[in-house]
Amino acid sequence: MGSLSVRKYFLGFILVAACFVSNVVMASVAGIVTPAFFNAIANKAAGNNGCEGRGFYTRAAFLKAAGVNPRFGNTGSPDIVKREIAAFFAHVTHETGSFCYINEINGGSSDYCDESNREYPCAPGKNYYGRGPLQLSWNYNYGEAGKSVGFDGLRNPDIVAKDAVVSFKAALWFWMNNQCHSMITSGQGFGATIRAINGDKECVGRNADAVRSRMGYYTEYCKQLGVNPGANLSC
Repeated sequence: MGSLSVRKYFLGFILVAACFVSNVVMASVAGIVTPAFFNAIANKAAGNNGCEGRGFYTRAAFLKAAGVNPRFGNTGSPDIVKREIAAFFAHVTHETGSFCYINEINGGSSDYCDESNREYPCAPGKNYYGRGPLQLSWNYNYGEAGKSVGFDGLRNPDIVAKDAVVSFKAALWFWMNNQCHSMITSGQGFGATIRAINGDKECVGRNADAVRSRMGYYTEYCKQLGVNPGANLSC
C-alpha cells in the first residue's frame, strides 16, 4: 500500500472513529436527558406567553450541541455522569427561569465590554450581555466561545439568542472551559460550579437565595435521575 493510500486509510479511520464517539456520547446523554426530563423544564415556559424562550430551547438542539462535546456527560461512573447533567440543567434552569429567558433582563443597560482585553476587542455598537442557557456574558467570552464553536461572537453576539444549537454550544463551551465539567467529575461538588459560574455575586452569603435556588434544582434533578447529589453542594 502506497504512502498516500496509507494516509487516506488512517484519515478515514479517524473520521469513522470520531463519528462513533460522537454517536456514543449522544446516545448516553440522550438516554439521561429524555424527552420527559427536558420537557418538564421547557413546559414551564410553554404555557407562558410572556416567555421569549418559549419554543426556542429544544432537546434536539441540546443533543446536537452535546454531540460535539465528547467529554460532557461521558466522563466517570454512571453516577458522576448523572450528576454532571443534573448540575448543568440546574444552572440552566436558574439562569433562564426554566427556559423562559433568552436574553438577560435589562442586559442592554449593563456594560459587559472589558476594554483592557486586546485579544477580543469589543465591536462598535455591540453589547455582550447574558444570552442563552448559561447567559454567556462579556466580550472575551463571546470572542473565545465563537472561536471555539464557530461563530463571530464579537461582531454577531446576537446569534447566541437566535440559533438554539449555537446557544447550547456556547453554553457547553462555557461549562467545559470554566472547569465546571472537571469540578463535578473530580468530586469537588456542585458548590464549586456555583463559584465558577457566579461565585463573586452569590457565594459566601452574597446572594443566599440564588444559591438555594441552584441547589434546589440540582437536588431535584438528581432525584429525578436516581442519583445521590454528593457532598459540597453550597458555596
